[in-house]
Amino acid sequence: MRDTRYDNISIIGDGAMGTVLAMLLCEKKAKVRMWGYDARQLGEMAEGRENTKFLPGYELPGEIIFEAKDERIFADAELIVSAVPCQYMRGIWKRLKGHAPVDVPVVSVAKGIENETLLRPTEILGDVLGGGVRCAALSGPTIADELARKLPATACVACKDQRLATEIQYTFNTDWFRIYTNTDITGVELAAACKNVVAIAAGIVDGMGAGDNAKAALLSRGLAEIRRLGLACGARAETFAGLAGLGDLVTTCISPKGRNRSFGERIGKGQTAEEALSATDSVIEGVATCRSVCELARQRGIEVPITQAVYEVLFEHKGVSAAINDLMKRQLKAE
Repeated sequence: MRDTRYDNISIIGDGAMGTVLAMLLCEKKAKVRMWGYDARQLGEMAEGRENTKFLPGYELPGEIIFEAKDERIFADAELIVSAVPCQYMRGIWKRLKGHAPVDVPVVSVAKGIENETLLRPTEILGDVLGGGVRCAALSGPTIADELARKLPATACVACKDQRLATEIQYTFNTDWFRIYTNTDITGVELAAACKNVVAIAAGIVDGMGAGDNAKAALLSRGLAEIRRLGLACGARAETFAGLAGLGDLVTTCISPKGRNRSFGERIGKGQTAEEALSATDSVIEGVATCRSVCELARQRGIEVPITQAVYEVLFEHKGVSAAINDLMKRQLKAE
């Protein structure tokens, strides 16, 4: 089995995660090309050597090639990183499909479920690029700002093809960023998507000042409903106790840098969902994903009371106090 890394990598998406991975790969002496849909934003990054919009405060390596032209982004690519938010993936990849080499694998770092189709990120890639594309998912507790500071972190790369997973593992692994492999791509991607919804609820709890007991209960019961849904979709139970499950859930629900938690906190302090969204330029994946998870759970006949409560707060204008009260009054049962 190959134990070497890919050395020529194209990154699609110039958000925080795409940027920090470009920094990491350049440090490992890889040749990195980065593409963004906004040529002006990409040009500013190239000139100022900083992503002031999504990852301010960090100098970008001079080796990163910022490529705004669709037809040139995949030049010499051995691996493609899809760092496009889930709800925008289909449009971006339809645009790039004619230029993407069919024999180059794609690793997705998006976390979400598409609203219209209920597809996971790697399923969207397969749907747009064709069933022959080889896809993997890189996921785990990976706050971009902490990765940029080279604080110790871990993640897993999930793929049914163990060989491809191992090659991607060696590509991204460093002394401070440890990568594991996992063949349960369904569980890894579902956990990554669902935890963002629970993180919104965690932020609401923080904003209301509901206390640590409530936060702990939310995380444990949130993980339980993520696991229920995952098992119904064919995932493995142990995935939800791992990095992509419990690990990512904890980080997202406690970190002040977490976009979904911070969004929920603003709601807990009294803002409407619309006001909380307008307070940031970042994509709050958990908002759109909440719709998808509720529909997926309905189709599978799975109860997701926390996700349903978040849905009612976000889209039906239910008060947060009423939502929490209704959760606490649910019929008593065994854990």
